[in-house]
Amino acid sequence: MLNRLDDWLTHHSDHPDLRGGRRFLTEFWFFGLKEARACLFAGLFFIAMFAVPREGWAGMARYDLLLIFALAVQAAMLAYGFETWDEVKSITLFHVIGFALEVFKTSGSIQSWAYPGAGYTKLFGVPLFTGFMYAAVGSYIIQAWRLFDIKIQSHPPYWLATLAALLVYANFFTHHYIGDYRGYIGAFILGLYARTTVYFTPYDRVRKMPLLLAFVLIGFFIWLAENIGTFAGVWQYPNQLGAWSAVHISKWSAWSLLVIMTFVIVANLKHIKHTIAISRD
Repeated sequence: MLNRLDDWLTHHSDHPDLRGGRRFLTEFWFFGLKEARACLFAGLFFIAMFAVPREGWAGMARYDLLLIFALAVQAAMLAYGFETWDEVKSITLFHVIGFALEVFKTSGSIQSWAYPGAGYTKLFGVPLFTGFMYAAVGSYIIQAWRLFDIKIQSHPPYWLATLAALLVYANFFTHHYIGDYRGYIGAFILGLYARTTVYFTPYDRVRKMPLLLAFVLIGFFIWLAENIGTFAGVWQYPNQLGAWSAVHISKWSAWSLLVIMTFVIVANLKHIKHTIAISRD
């Protein structure tokens, strides 16, 4: 069924008769549909966060049920061909990177946030399902790349993009000890991707936008999703222990930087590299 949906979403002949408001509404509609389809894994996961009771179900803890659900969805996407083994390898890397960050951030000496619930599938105090929250970002980018037939123009050299991604990841750890250099790293990335353009096809015609804007927009929606997760009580920040409050807006920039790191990993997939034109000047 999803294969048919994907074919319907991605195969359209040119419609020169569509103009003005009709064209805008049609393209906006298909843009929304493709975004929803690309968010399939993330969407199902966050629905599960609300659907699974805080006290668990059938004698199983909430965190354990969320892990089982995430594994089942991931297996189904692979079995039905919605993701390839190469893509799953990248998604697994996101899982490992994310889980390592979670272990550090929730450690006794840092305590940036916490997972208050019980569960058999907690390691170092962190539920194993948390890696899938980071993997969901990678899954979204991979799916969106295919559905929107994305092409990248004036991409920086891979070694510089990789260096920026490593600096982003390292700063998540080191800023607790030697200061937060997020602003400097952000300025470096701004210069690096200033001319980079993403071309995408919402319906039958190719559109374009600055890649940096895409990073910021995706980071914003992840920040919204984080508010949903904390509201559901899946994890908590120190200022949310007494009563829920919105996640600080500064996390938006942190998520945008994390999206860039995820993008760099996805951009190194064999079947995606040919859609990227590297800047030569």
